[in-house]
Amino acid sequence: MNKKILFMLINLNIGGTEKALLNMISELTKNKYDITILMLEKYGGFLNYLPDGVRVEIVPEYKHIKNSLNTPLHKYALDLFKEGHLIKSFVLMFFYLISKVTKERSLYYKYILRGFPVVEHEYDIAVAYAGPMDFISYFVINKIKAKKKIQWIHFDVSQIGFNKFFASKVYKKFDKIFVVSKEGRKHLVSILPSIKERTEVFSNLLSQELIKSQAEKGRGFTDEFEGVRILTVGRLSFEKGQDIAIQALTRLIHNGYKARWYCVGEGNSRLDLENLIQKNNVSEHFILLGSNPNPYPYIKNCDIYVQPSRHEGYCITLAEARCLNKPIITTGFTGAKEQIKNGVTGVIVNCDEDEIYQAIVMLITETNLCKKLTGNLSAETIDTKNEIKKIVNI
Repeated sequence: MNKKILFMLINLNIGGTEKALLNMISELTKNKYDITILMLEKYGGFLNYLPDGVRVEIVPEYKHIKNSLNTPLHKYALDLFKEGHLIKSFVLMFFYLISKVTKERSLYYKYILRGFPVVEHEYDIAVAYAGPMDFISYFVINKIKAKKKIQWIHFDVSQIGFNKFFASKVYKKFDKIFVVSKEGRKHLVSILPSIKERTEVFSNLLSQELIKSQAEKGRGFTDEFEGVRILTVGRLSFEKGQDIAIQALTRLIHNGYKARWYCVGEGNSRLDLENLIQKNNVSEHFILLGSNPNPYPYIKNCDIYVQPSRHEGYCITLAEARCLNKPIITTGFTGAKEQIKNGVTGVIVNCDEDEIYQAIVMLITETNLCKKLTGNLSAETIDTKNEIKKIVNI
């Protein structure tokens, strides 16, 4: 009988975390595992890319509690009070005060999930994949039956809103905690030393062979630009640093460099970035291409790949640029030094407009350095498929 594995996440939007999950599922289905994806909401650009045979389910009751989870409790209680729902409003204020004292919301999750049935099927492994998201972690522990349970951490917990009070209570109930980089694991263990023994690094899965194959499909750049093409791939959000890229590009244009910067990705910072592009008069030079499930033709054909992120867990787009042997500039976020050797396979800079600008100028003017970086990358084998054995062993 095939082993049954469930992965729980928010949705399948196009992003690095979701792409890593697709890669892992592809490997697991080859090994005859039965895979179920449990989502809070069934949408996202990667939905159509799931392998055949993967079951997709949703938490149908989520739509009834979504507002109470995504709105600050005191504000939601006030809205209910204004609408005349006095008892519910007072109950929520009670849980708001409790959460202020305990500094975490597990009691509130218990309250809103009190009528939710435990998921009917039993699994061999259940994974809280959208981590850290406290609600999903709580749901996997309390509403899913499984012989083993795994918490997955995709981010640098020292840089995001990580609730150590919730984690110290709930994470000890997981059999294994996977973190996507060595440095990320170090940060997590420094905050929660009690979980050190059950915490392990699990690098995001990718196949260099598959990425090179995908780079030959689809469309890349369609304009007639003949200068230096700079590329960044990632969600449009503050932590990804596209605003810093705009400032660096503005300096390049001002100083006479013929360059155009392209961003593949979508996100909630689009309007702010569009305003910054207009403010800096670089509308013809900084191009937001939107999301694309296959960014590899763009990566293959760019001249320089830049990752200007303020923080990451393990940057899968950086790994993809390595697979395609591009001259790379990256900020020194968590996990960057695990992928790039500074001056050997890429250039690592601080998350700073001037340092990014100077590094781009260096790669534009020093063609021998570009050849050195790409040559060293081409000699590397970048394939993490063997990480799948860590799940198999569990």
